[in-house]
Amino acid sequence: MEEAHLTPATPFFPLAGLHKYTAILLVVLSCVLVHRWSLRKQKGPRSWPVIGATVEQLRNYHRMHDWLVGYLSRHKTVTVDMPFTSYTYIADPVNVEHVLKTNFTNYPKGDVYRSYMDVLLGDGIFNADGELWRKQRKTASFEFASKNLRDFSAIVFREYSLKLSGILSQASKAGKIVDMQELYMRMTLDSICKVGFGVEIGTLSPELPENSFAQAFDAANIIVTLRFIDPLWRVKRFFHVGSEALLAQSIKLVDEFTYSVIRRRKDEIVEARASGKQEKMKHDILSRFIELGEAGDDGTGGGGFGDDKSLRDVVLNFVIAGRDTTATTLSWFTHMAMSHPDVAKKLRRELCAFEAERAREEGVSLVPCGVPDADDKAFAARVAQFAGLLTYDSLGKLVYLHACVTETRPPVPRRASGERARTTSDPGSGLRRCGCWDPKGILEDDVLPDGTKVRAGGMVTYVPYSMGRMEYNWGPDAASFRPERWINEEGAFRNASPFKFTAFQAGPRICLGKDSAYLQMKMALAILFRFYSFQLLEGHPVQYRMMTILSMAHGLKVRVSRAV
Repeated sequence: MEEAHLTPATPFFPLAGLHKYTAILLVVLSCVLVHRWSLRKQKGPRSWPVIGATVEQLRNYHRMHDWLVGYLSRHKTVTVDMPFTSYTYIADPVNVEHVLKTNFTNYPKGDVYRSYMDVLLGDGIFNADGELWRKQRKTASFEFASKNLRDFSAIVFREYSLKLSGILSQASKAGKIVDMQELYMRMTLDSICKVGFGVEIGTLSPELPENSFAQAFDAANIIVTLRFIDPLWRVKRFFHVGSEALLAQSIKLVDEFTYSVIRRRKDEIVEARASGKQEKMKHDILSRFIELGEAGDDGTGGGGFGDDKSLRDVVLNFVIAGRDTTATTLSWFTHMAMSHPDVAKKLRRELCAFEAERAREEGVSLVPCGVPDADDKAFAARVAQFAGLLTYDSLGKLVYLHACVTETRPPVPRRASGERARTTSDPGSGLRRCGCWDPKGILEDDVLPDGTKVRAGGMVTYVPYSMGRMEYNWGPDAASFRPERWINEEGAFRNASPFKFTAFQAGPRICLGKDSAYLQMKMALAILFRFYSFQLLEGHPVQYRMMTILSMAHGLKVRVSRAV
């Protein structure tokens, strides 16, 4: 055998391979350095090639809004890179006005947002753009302005507020702990289904039954919100696994309920017409859109609302707007009133004075029930009397109540010991809001008023939770829960720019249901805080849960007592 020997042509170590891997490593490092250099002036979390800021966002998902507060307190605009897109978060009212009004057409909902929300919102008004949105908006604005719908809504809101009062009265008598968020969710779901669908689903019955529609609706809401930061949601949907499998199951339940109601309502309309009894025609939103669709005046160019899918989208959009936002605000105000007893006392004084004045105006002799353990029938009769004094117009006299609702927000995060959690800013108030965000697509490259460049294909969103906590928006007392900020020297309500107070959007997409939302919240809170006091259950954690709307992660467990 010929002895092996080394020559210059056959080196001992594969240097050529080493050079290849070294070159690849240098290219990768160069790309990283170039990427980091290009982002040297970017305001926001650290971004990496391909994955952007995904890791930091996922790590902070449970406290996403407070994470953003930290950045937006230092920079009024923050850009967060994600795989395949980027999000620009804004908290300066000047930038908000630019996006929502001045250059409105450049910031539609966009294809990215639609892809996330389509499974739940479909072609409804909150997920539509362009001509489809404009025609739906025109139709919806006419309906919300109608006296029939306003009067019908007031009757429904009063009815369900009294049902909730009855449950609390029994809980007080039995010394039972109640979850106020759950009760508010049930009340607003029943109310919006009555106003929206014209049906009684009965979740606020005294026995508090489980409801598959409500559970499925909540699950779908949570999962579509997660899509905004989950880069793998499309993979999960394709393989029908994980959260996307649960979403598909939830949407199936939501659709089964919704379509069954639509078919039943169409049959009822046909029956009412055939019998000649037009007084049986209902005033709910679904019935009105069915009629408009049949008349060819449906906001979609004729006949569009006549098909079940369009009707499903219309109604579910109003349910998600009218149920979760209202219940969440009611929950957070109840919590803030418990932690600010001076506010609760001042509100109750206003409500008692209002009751006495309205009773004199109406010539009503109030049922006496001056002790906490008063006769149940007398107590219920007095509550019903008070509720009868609450109308759309008379509620406008409750200025401090209106200010309390407007000032409502989730509180500063706290540690289990009760001390303030360490944050990078001093959070404050926000219906100044209970915190949601509203992403917009970017059609063309643009420059915001503060000089921030935004790229076509990305997303931009204002953040009410953060905006309500910024001293540069609300002054040095932004961190304080102070309803008085909304009342001027003459005692009248002081409005703020909708581009600073963004709870109900602004510009062409400003919320059509603003008055309806205030009507229900003030109706419920007037009754509850006139006749009840609340005490948070010892040791009960109160923190938000990441959803489209920021509900409480663990509910709101309280002890309730009559306060006559």
